[in-house]
Amino acid sequence: MVTILIALSGPRPVVADQLLIPMNLDQTDHLKAYGVAYWALQKSIDVEWLLNFRGGSFLMDYTESVAGESRLRDVSFARISDAQAARIYAQMEEGNMDRVRLEKAPRIAVYTPPNKQPWDDAVTLALTYAEIPYDTLWDEEVLGGGLSEYDWLHLHHEDFTGQYGKFYRSHGNRLWYRQQQAQFEALAGRLGYSRVAQEKGAVVQAIMQYIAEGGFTFAMCSATDTFDIALAAAGVDIVDTIYDGTPADPNAQQKLSFSRTVAFEKFTLVEDPMEYEFSDIDVSPTGMGQARGPEIDAFTLFEFSAKYDPVPTMLTQNHVPVVRGFLGQTTAFRKDLIKKSVTIMGQVSGTDRVKYIHGNVGKGTFTFYAGHDPEDYQHFVGDPPTQLALRRNSPGYRLILNNILFPAAKKQKRKT
Repeated sequence: MVTILIALSGPRPVVADQLLIPMNLDQTDHLKAYGVAYWALQKSIDVEWLLNFRGGSFLMDYTESVAGESRLRDVSFARISDAQAARIYAQMEEGNMDRVRLEKAPRIAVYTPPNKQPWDDAVTLALTYAEIPYDTLWDEEVLGGGLSEYDWLHLHHEDFTGQYGKFYRSHGNRLWYRQQQAQFEALAGRLGYSRVAQEKGAVVQAIMQYIAEGGFTFAMCSATDTFDIALAAAGVDIVDTIYDGTPADPNAQQKLSFSRTVAFEKFTLVEDPMEYEFSDIDVSPTGMGQARGPEIDAFTLFEFSAKYDPVPTMLTQNHVPVVRGFLGQTTAFRKDLIKKSVTIMGQVSGTDRVKYIHGNVGKGTFTFYAGHDPEDYQHFVGDPPTQLALRRNSPGYRLILNNILFPAAKKQKRKT
């Protein structure tokens, strides 16, 4: 491989006009590197994403402002000449590599409740650490058409079925749980719905419209499977008495419509209101016995053709091919319940447990990433947030940030 990193300082002047941010093991802070790329886009500096080249590196015109921002954020970079850049392009043409131009900083929204939850969200942690700006919105903004202002939407660890995460057995008597239920019920009533499940169903439909019209949506943990469950159960009461005061439809399972879902089909609901599980979509090692650890539950990222499958290639860029496992209310997806139209991007080798998927809906896309926190194997309610300053080279968090830059991409070829 051609060596392209050169000295950044010294007595000899260097003639160069490209700035390369390597994303392999040479990078000091992988997570903040995404923030530098986003910052450059905000300054109207086009960025090239070099897919499969040194971990998915970034290349842009050299400016002292970007160099200074990189130094400030402790992000490794190199100043290279046009001739060196041309050699990189030639090397990429010969292998499973390609380049994608990032042209516009995407407008980012995080769907999250306004009240503080007793757990943290990996995406907001990643955005904050990488210094990437985002707005938060909730049901009123979603149902009021507010999604049209954004290019990318993250769904916080939400339960779209209206069962409050099925936390009743473990946390039903906790003050935060009772306050959350009261707030959700009050909001549903204020918006004209008799039940929280109905109001959440309307939110899901609004998000579906947003995706179909060209939006990019990313979800983790319970926001993945409950999104599809809510779609399949539209108009069907799947919520038991302890959650909304009315019994669930005894024939709910038979009334599900999988033609409305985006990622999963033929799944079976978990109808016991006291069981901390929504359906058999989730495959959690804790359901098989004891938690086994991040190394045993590690998942492998699939390799795609950069030239012919640029989207999954972008979404799987990393400096390692295997990512340590981590649990969540939804830890992994059962492979045989994933629709054939969906692209599987990460799976626990030798098992039917899928961790990372992507698909299209109309003009837009969705990406589902199972688990709660990529750097906290078994995150419990009330645990402190992960300190990303100590996890700045996290492969699991890199997958989140790949998705944030994805809406800015425009595939293009440039002669060398």
